[in-house]
Amino acid sequence: MLSRRGFIKTFGGFVVAVLSTVAYGIGIEPRGRPRVVRYRIVPPGWPEGLRLRLVLISDIHACDPYMPASRVAEIAHQANGIGGDMILLLGDFLSGMELGSLVPPEAWGEALRPLQAPLGVHAILGNHDWLDDRRAMQTGRPGVVKDVLDRLGVPLYENRAVRLEKDGHAFWLAGLADQLLPARGLDDLAGTLARVTDEAPVILMAHEPDVFPTVPARVAVTLSGHTHGGQIRLFGYSPFVPSRFGSRYVYGHIVEEGRHLVVSGGLGTSAIPVRLGSPPEITVVELG
Repeated sequence: MLSRRGFIKTFGGFVVAVLSTVAYGIGIEPRGRPRVVRYRIVPPGWPEGLRLRLVLISDIHACDPYMPASRVAEIAHQANGIGGDMILLLGDFLSGMELGSLVPPEAWGEALRPLQAPLGVHAILGNHDWLDDRRAMQTGRPGVVKDVLDRLGVPLYENRAVRLEKDGHAFWLAGLADQLLPARGLDDLAGTLARVTDEAPVILMAHEPDVFPTVPARVAVTLSGHTHGGQIRLFGYSPFVPSRFGSRYVYGHIVEEGRHLVVSGGLGTSAIPVRLGSPPEITVVELG
């Protein structure tokens, strides 16, 4: 049996461990320099000779003091240094945090202005870009984030597909409107893919990965964020994943029936300012 002194020492050690873990999850892991996570994928039927490096920035959630404009600027500088052919912004620029203060859109927008890549910077919206924008929710049309992207000259993909080329090889970049908001979502996968007019491969941006089971094999790779890699992941398990599929699409490179999905762990936090076992990341996808 534990003596009274032994019990106090054991309990004290437990309390210290819990407090240390909480402090790490709030003050260290979510605020560290993002790691760079790389995936190399050769989708079925991918054109030989077409090499693409995609740099994914997802779930910024601009909010003081956790994701101030100065940190967004550092992330932009880091992303530029990777040397991608394209930089893809996968949504959730706005914050869902109640603990903290919002970063003015013009501030985080200017922090992103230096982003550049040979084939451009491209963006979609996330659910918080609706939920935390009163004007967008009232009108049912993209609001403040679209205004910022327009000023930056970054095209917004709302059920849109654009044909691009590199080294004489064509491919399509497509992006879905958000699947959750307003109301039950505005995404139109069939309508988006109907804009593709030839056999060149398709890269699909979709903020929430839940669309993946309905994505046809015609799409070479689907790129998503939204889950924050679970945001809190202990021993490989995330207690809360914002997906109707649970942990099926929580993080990483997933292959189902020959179809490829990459879910970025993203950068910021929502609901609570904690990341534990799921550090911020910039995701790089090498195709071909």
